[in-house]
Amino acid sequence: MSKIPTRAEILEWIEQNPTLTAKRDIAKAFGIKGAARIDLKRVLKELEEEGHLEKRKRSYQDPDRLPPVSVLLVTGPDSQGDLFAKPMEWHGEGKEPSVLVIPRASDPALGEGDRILARLTVVKNEDHHYEARLIRRIGTNPKKLLGIFRKKSEGGRIVPIDKGLDREWIVAEGATHGAKDGELVEGEQAGPKGRMGLPKARIIERLGDPSAPKAVSLIAIHQHGIPDEFPDDVIAEADRAKPVGLKGREDLRDLPLITIDPSDARDHDDACYAHADEDPKNEGGHVVWVAIADVAAYVTPGSALDREARKRGNSTYFPDRVVPMLPDRLSGDLCSLHEGVPRACIAVRMVLDAKGNKLSHKFVRGLMRSPASLNYEEVQNAIDGNPNDRCGPLLEPVLKPLYAAYHALVKARNARQPLDLDLPERRVVLDEDGTVKSINFKDRLDAHRLIEEFMVLANVAAAETLLSKKVPLLFRIHEEPTQEKLKSLRETAEAAGFTLAKGQVLQTAHLNKLLHDAAGSDDAELINLTTLRSMTQAYYGPQHTGHFGLALRSYAHFTSPIRRYSDLIVHRALITAHGWGKDGLRPEDYDALEQTGAHISDTERRSMMAERDTTDRYLASYLSERVGNEFQGRVSGIARFGVFVKLDETGADGLLPMRSIGNEYFHYDGETQSLMGADTGMVISLGQRVTVRLAEAVPVTGGIALELLELEGAKVPQGRQSPAGRSPRRKSAKGKRKKDKIKRKVSRTRR
Repeated sequence: MSKIPTRAEILEWIEQNPTLTAKRDIAKAFGIKGAARIDLKRVLKELEEEGHLEKRKRSYQDPDRLPPVSVLLVTGPDSQGDLFAKPMEWHGEGKEPSVLVIPRASDPALGEGDRILARLTVVKNEDHHYEARLIRRIGTNPKKLLGIFRKKSEGGRIVPIDKGLDREWIVAEGATHGAKDGELVEGEQAGPKGRMGLPKARIIERLGDPSAPKAVSLIAIHQHGIPDEFPDDVIAEADRAKPVGLKGREDLRDLPLITIDPSDARDHDDACYAHADEDPKNEGGHVVWVAIADVAAYVTPGSALDREARKRGNSTYFPDRVVPMLPDRLSGDLCSLHEGVPRACIAVRMVLDAKGNKLSHKFVRGLMRSPASLNYEEVQNAIDGNPNDRCGPLLEPVLKPLYAAYHALVKARNARQPLDLDLPERRVVLDEDGTVKSINFKDRLDAHRLIEEFMVLANVAAAETLLSKKVPLLFRIHEEPTQEKLKSLRETAEAAGFTLAKGQVLQTAHLNKLLHDAAGSDDAELINLTTLRSMTQAYYGPQHTGHFGLALRSYAHFTSPIRRYSDLIVHRALITAHGWGKDGLRPEDYDALEQTGAHISDTERRSMMAERDTTDRYLASYLSERVGNEFQGRVSGIARFGVFVKLDETGADGLLPMRSIGNEYFHYDGETQSLMGADTGMVISLGQRVTVRLAEAVPVTGGIALELLELEGAKVPQGRQSPAGRSPRRKSAKGKRKKDKIKRKVSRTRR
């Protein structure tokens, strides 16, 4: 098409393609080239002067159009019972548009005053301008509790399961939500104290049997003491927050900084963009932008929000819920880099050479507007030749340059040799009712690796900047393995027929060679798992000691301030270093860095334990209906009381109690991590293949008990008790075998 489009056609294109509104995008869409661009420019100017369009630098946008994902305030139902809402952020000059909320059957009940995050669709020829589908309700803060419902003649009571709460809550007859006696329920405060001074509550969710899957994460939250309710002053402070404007910031709204996250992500705290470096001195180089939500603009030092964020330390993620570090007004709204809305950010511009080495970088405090919120799968599909409607227009100008920069970073990564473990991550998939639908392993796509590499690069830039400006910060510290753990790893490797270099300063390249040698063998998983176990746990602190696993001298967490307090500290340090405002680090914050680092390291471990326990319980629940079935697995741990086995199908860890292994006494050798039968000489050690029968799966505890059927393909006698329940008799002669003889039997080559 070479003729100039009509004004109506231009307006229709901009309405249907809000992310492609630059003049060059419009020209490309209508096939306009050469001198015809002048006529197009004239038509756009006329539309702008008449108020149909507003120009924002090099793009045009309907000033009276809401972004596709918006925060709305529910205004209540009309006389016909239809629920309406109004936008919380309105940038147009005319009257704010009317939005009809279209509820689904599974949506919670909404009422006047509720704040919601919704996806909008433009409608025509109706008495309203948009229709909204609920994403989630935000900004409410009633006191909540978890407990067992005890039904009474009129309503009932909730008995809290938390040992620290011994006071019951009264539930009125009309507020039971149909709960049955003995069910685990989640309730929220429903008014002032009732008779006998007991508080009133209404049940908002029935979780059924306390041992059922849907109750698992709530139990973990309470057991590990993870704060899951925000104090009223914290919510009030978050509700008072207003969107940050352009004043004192660099305008980045024309940069196509896209977010790439899991498809079920609740927040978007990082965005990226890349293009080829136009500097002739850097042939084949790239410019990479990483923009991170400016949480520091909303969570200021010493505020109620700050105290609560520090207390929590981080967000905690479960298969069915998230316990956020910040209230949803911030984490899911003002600090989240949603598509099509202006958001405050701290961004870093990094220049790479053709081999992925960082030549320079610069931080700015800016205002951005993401043209698209994408997920990993659709981005990877687009790169692989199957773009959808969202990714298609972005493929050439945005996605391909991102991947070109990523491939350069892979070259730099290969030269640096960070630890390259291959341990698939389990993913628990739940049905709507909370039961486990499936257990599978997450795919590792190049789209995941791309974001990881960009984030690592930005984290390095933050650490280097603060070191050069001599501003204290919290580093992410990962120390090299201890000699004891290295010795254990070396023995495991040798038993499997591999070697780990001795007599030199350990580098990640040495470990990678071991992992590479084992790749594709029967022992690959064993070597990966044992290498992981030999690592020390990373932590936060003000000491500049480097990150062993990433093979980096300087490393700090900068890219996730919505969910990690450590990153917020780094953001404040950058604000102080650049003189961007009064919301940076204070002198008293410097003095508390050691204590803050220790505290948030503890909260991180607490969340990891709660997440792991929850996954274990979900796995036990999933397997509880398959008791008696046979499974394949591999020995993953040896203890005096039994053998741990990791099941191939689900990755679940089960226990073979010593009594179930065989009708003989077993000698335990801690050095070689092995067991030897006193009668048969049978050796059980790490990495061996086994066939087991599922004997027991207890969802409440997450415990899985197994029976050993085969070891390395050979039948094993079923364990049985000696007369009168005594343990099998220990053979004294064989019980005194020396360790060196045991080691000779343990050593084997199974490559």
